Amino acid sequence: MFSRFWKYLKALLTGKFEEVADPKIQIEQAIAEARTQHRRLRETAASVIANQKKAQMDLDRALEDLEKLNRNTQQAVLMASEAEQSGESKRVVELTQTAEAFANQLIAKEQEVDTLQAMVLQSTQSTEQAKAAVVQNAQQLQAKVAERQKLLSQLDQAKMAEQMSRAMESMSAEVGQDVPTLDEVRSKIETRLARAQGATELERESVQGRMLEVEQAAAASQASARLSEIRSKLGIEAPAAAATPEAATAGGSPSPEPAAEAVTDRPGESGTDAAG
Repeated sequence: MFSRFWKYLKALLTGKFEEVADPKIQIEQAIAEARTQHRRLRETAASVIANQKKAQMDLDRALEDLEKLNRNTQQAVLMASEAEQSGESKRVVELTQTAEAFANQLIAKEQEVDTLQAMVLQSTQSTEQAKAAVVQNAQQLQAKVAERQKLLSQLDQAKMAEQMSRAMESMSAEVGQDVPTLDEVRSKIETRLARAQGATELERESVQGRMLEVEQAAAASQASARLSEIRSKLGIEAPAAAATPEAATAGGSPSPEPAAEAVTDRPGESGTDAAG
């Protein structure tokens, strides 16, 4: 029962963690773990390559010793043969023993060379495998890094889509009793506008509204007359747009006073007319 409960609790906590975990942080953790594994693999491959190089060095040195032992053994045998031809029996025994000692070392060195050659061959194969593993893992790491950029881009797109969805929901749906929606605000504004327009129409239709309209028209007429007076004093003709209202105000007939003034300004002509 304890084991089952522990497994259930572990699964529950894992599920809760996956729900609240940030995908961006998890992506970075996965890339960091992949890089750590690649670094460990490179270190292991470097150790394998170092072992191969050390075994090759030992083999080269053993081959040199083997060649030297061959030369010494051959030299001891030649010297023993020459001593036998010279009749030096004692020296023949000594050189023969020396040649046998070199031969024993030669045999031991040959066995060592065989062992080292097998080690070098095995370490060379391991080195090639380690190099291939490093290259393959490097390619996989590059692929993961490229996938990381793609996933981060998709994550940003998902976040933007979620934010846009929440924004649209907040514009079209109620978000709470304390926060009005745009539809509610629009309805309040339109209601106030309609009330103001209705009040304005009622004001225009009332007696006070008509009185205000008359007062405004009187003020405009006084302003127009004042402008006409100022133009007359300055000797400026009224514009075409302003001439028509002035003519309408005057009743459409010219004033007789300028003609009378013209007759008065010429008394001589007046006397001549009287005499005739």
